[in-house]
Amino acid sequence: MSQSSTDEHPETAESAQTLTLPLHKTETQASLRSLGISEVPPPVDSNYPAVGRPENPLFPEEYVIETSTGLVPEKTLSQVRSHVSSTTRDAPSSSPRDGDLEKGPSGSAEFVTFTIGDPEHPYNWPRPYRWYITLVASALVVCIAYGSSIVTGGLGLIQEKYNVSLEVAILTCSIMVCGFAVGPLLWSPLSEIIGRRPVYIISLGLYVIFNIPCALSPNIGGLLVCRFLCGVFSSSGLSLAGGTIADIWSIEERGMAIAYFAAAPYCGPVVGPIVNGWINVGSHRLDLFFWVNLAFAGAILVMVGLVPETYAPVILKRRAAKLRKETGNENIITEQEKHKLTLHDIARTSLIRPITMIMTEPVLDLMCIYIVLIYSMLYAFFFAYPVIFGKLYGYNDGQIGLMFIPILIGAAISLLVTPAIEKHFRRICAARAPTPEDRLIASLIGAPFVALAFFLLGATSFKHVIWVGPASSGIAFGFGMVLCYYAVNNYIIDAYQKYAASALAAKVFLRSGGGAAFPLFTTQMYDRLGLQWGSWLLAFIGLGMVLIPYVFYIFGGKLRARFTRD
Repeated sequence: MSQSSTDEHPETAESAQTLTLPLHKTETQASLRSLGISEVPPPVDSNYPAVGRPENPLFPEEYVIETSTGLVPEKTLSQVRSHVSSTTRDAPSSSPRDGDLEKGPSGSAEFVTFTIGDPEHPYNWPRPYRWYITLVASALVVCIAYGSSIVTGGLGLIQEKYNVSLEVAILTCSIMVCGFAVGPLLWSPLSEIIGRRPVYIISLGLYVIFNIPCALSPNIGGLLVCRFLCGVFSSSGLSLAGGTIADIWSIEERGMAIAYFAAAPYCGPVVGPIVNGWINVGSHRLDLFFWVNLAFAGAILVMVGLVPETYAPVILKRRAAKLRKETGNENIITEQEKHKLTLHDIARTSLIRPITMIMTEPVLDLMCIYIVLIYSMLYAFFFAYPVIFGKLYGYNDGQIGLMFIPILIGAAISLLVTPAIEKHFRRICAARAPTPEDRLIASLIGAPFVALAFFLLGATSFKHVIWVGPASSGIAFGFGMVLCYYAVNNYIIDAYQKYAASALAAKVFLRSGGGAAFPLFTTQMYDRLGLQWGSWLLAFIGLGMVLIPYVFYIFGGKLRARFTRD
C-alpha cells in the first residue's frame, strides 16, 4: 500500500536523506480519472462523517472508492477539482509523471482510501456475512424496542408493588422512550469519532447493567430513573443500527436490507406484551420482566460485540495512523482528520443542526409528524388492547398479549411486498435519475391500511363480535406501518442527503417524543370516548395522514424547491 522509494545512486540517496519523510507511490490525475473521479464531486453519502465536515468536501467518495495504491495526494485531487477548493488550487503545482502512479509530494496531505478488493472494506465482505450483520443489527433494534414495552404486560404489578396510579405505571414505559430521544445526541457523534463497535459495547453494556436496579428498585422513583437511563444507553442501537447496515451495503444494494430492517423498530415493542403477559400470569413477578430483558440484551451485546468495525471513516482513520507510524509521514490522513474537531463542531452537528432543521424545514417536519403519528398509534395499541380485550372478553394479560401477534403477521406480509417495490424502483433508476419522491411508492400503498386498521378495530369492539375481528386489525396496521416507515425513512435520506444524519436525528427525536406522550392519555381517551369512538378518532387522524405521502409524491419536488434550504 505504502512503499518507500530509494535509489542506488549516491547523489539520489544523499538527496533522499535530506528529506524528513519517505516517498511513496500515490495516485495521479490520470489514475484518478480512470477510477471515475470527475471535476464535479458526487453528493455526500449519508454515512460521510457529519462532525467537522467541510461545507464542500474535496473528496466525498474517499470512504467508498477503491484505488490501486490506497493513497490520493490532496494536491493532485485539487488539480482534478480545481474549482472546489481555492486553497488547494493556489498551492504550488507539479506536473505528474507518465504512468498511473507518481511520487507523492512530501509537504501535502495524502488521503487514505481502500485498495482494490480491499478485505477491510465492508462492501467486500462475503454477502452471507453481510446479511448476518444485517440480522444482528435488526435483532438489536428488536431487543431495544422490546425493552421499552416490557412493562405493558404487567402494569397492574407496578401499581400493586409501588402503590401508584395507572398513569404513573404507564410512565415507566414512556420514560424509557424519552431516553430514546436524548441518547442519540451523544452516541451518533461519538460513533463518528471512535467507531460504531466501541459505542455499541460501552452503551449496551451499561444498558444491561441498569436492568439490575430496575429489577431490584425499592421505590417507583428509582425505577423511573433507571428506566430513563436504560433508554439513554440502549438508544445507541436505534440511532446507529441503520448506519451499520448502510456501512456494509452499497447504495444500489441497501434498499432491500433497509426494508427488512424497517420492521424491527415496530415489531420489537409488539413482542414485549406477548412475552411478559405470560410471565405475569405464570409468576406474578415484576422483577422477572427485567431479568428476562437483561438476558436478552446480554445475548445481543455478545453478538454485536463480535461484529468488527463497519464504519469506513474510522477504519481508514486507523489505517492512516498505522501508516504514519510505519513511514513517519505525518501527512497521511483522512479528509476528516484534516479538520481538527472542536467541542463547538460536535455540539453544532449533534445538537444545534437537528433542532434548527426542525424549526426551519417544513418538508422534514411534515414527514416527521407522519412518522410520529404512526409510531404513537403503535404505542396506542399497547394500551387500547388491554381495555378492549380486558373489558369485553375478560382476557388475562397473557391472552391479551397474543392479540398482538397479528401486527407481526402484517409486518411479515409487508416484507413480502417490499421486493416488488424495490424492483420497481430499480426500473425507475434505469430509465431516469430517481427523485426522493420515487421512494414514497411504498407509503402510497401502506398509508390507507393504517386508517383502515383503526376503523376495523372500532367497528368490531363489541361483546357479541368474535375476538378475531378486533385482533385482525393488527394485520392491516402492521402491514401499513412498516411500508410507511420504510418509505419515509428513505425519502428523508434522499431529500436531505448532505445532512441526512441530522435529519434522521430530528426524526428520532420527534418520534420518541410522540411515542412517550401517546400512552399517557390513551387509556383515558378510551374510557371517555368508549371503545368504538376511541378507535375511530385515531382512524380519522390516520385518514387525514393519508394525504401526506400522496401530496408529497405529486408536489414534493416543488415543495422541496420552495421550502428546503441548501
